[in-house]
Amino acid sequence: MARFELNILGCGAATPTQRHSPSAQVVNVRDKLFMIDCGEGVQLNLRRMKLNMSRLGHIFISHLHGDHCFGLPGLLSTMSLLGHGGEMVIHAHPDFERVFMPFLQYFCREMTFTLRFEPCYMTSTEPIYSDKGLTVTTIPLRHRIPACGFLFEEQPGERHLQGDMAKFYNIPVTLLAEIKRGADYVTPDGRVIPNKVLTTPPTPPARYAYCCDTAYSERIIPYIEEVDVLYHDATYGDDAESYARQTMHSTARQAATIAREARVGQLILGHFSGRYRDENLLLDEARQVFENTVLAHEGMRCVLRR
Repeated sequence: MARFELNILGCGAATPTQRHSPSAQVVNVRDKLFMIDCGEGVQLNLRRMKLNMSRLGHIFISHLHGDHCFGLPGLLSTMSLLGHGGEMVIHAHPDFERVFMPFLQYFCREMTFTLRFEPCYMTSTEPIYSDKGLTVTTIPLRHRIPACGFLFEEQPGERHLQGDMAKFYNIPVTLLAEIKRGADYVTPDGRVIPNKVLTTPPTPPARYAYCCDTAYSERIIPYIEEVDVLYHDATYGDDAESYARQTMHSTARQAATIAREARVGQLILGHFSGRYRDENLLLDEARQVFENTVLAHEGMRCVLRR
């Protein structure tokens, strides 16, 4: 298992404020960068966090509200100006192509990289990206327009070989890889040595769930059970619960309830309304339900795996 970390570029709600930028994150898995949402200000915050744009190849847009995607044209234009090569894949609602592509074709006519659009349907859970080390799956959310969250999961690793046992049974080097994948070992005299004698279980895969811009919804719990880290909409506090319901957002206490019921490792609160000058009010309300809760902030780096 290799590096798996979350970088928060923006955690504010609908409009930028002096304290918070709109939604944007970067997940770093084995030095490959994956962006989640792309609100205004994303370029500056990428630079502030010293994240290398050239390693960015996939952008996942949770829904087509401006605070989650208005930073995208500027980011793509800058990457082209910097000579970014290869391919950039945008994963978003099918309407993205109709709305954004004419704009990009006008302002970014001679891009130095190939731009590819992959529609993702937000009413069900489905894998939308996979490689040797990572799978990304959609999580259907409840919002005013079609919206989804994303589950980032490491692919299961191999079992750990016990070197002393391999030496004891004089196992040929050519068989070690197969044994780490779960095979038993048959000795030259025909004895079968069970794999569990030779290895220990693999390191549990790191799992991160992003559930932003959603009303309280218990239906997401099966998709996020026991994730290491959950980032959840906490736009409002108890003082504005009725407004949260009206706008189809969540309160901090509701986010904590989801975290508790899903038995997650840690909860990160985000998507803060500009009405709050001090989000510690939200933190206190959430910790009454789920103690291992923290507030998101621009520049935050959360390491799931070193």
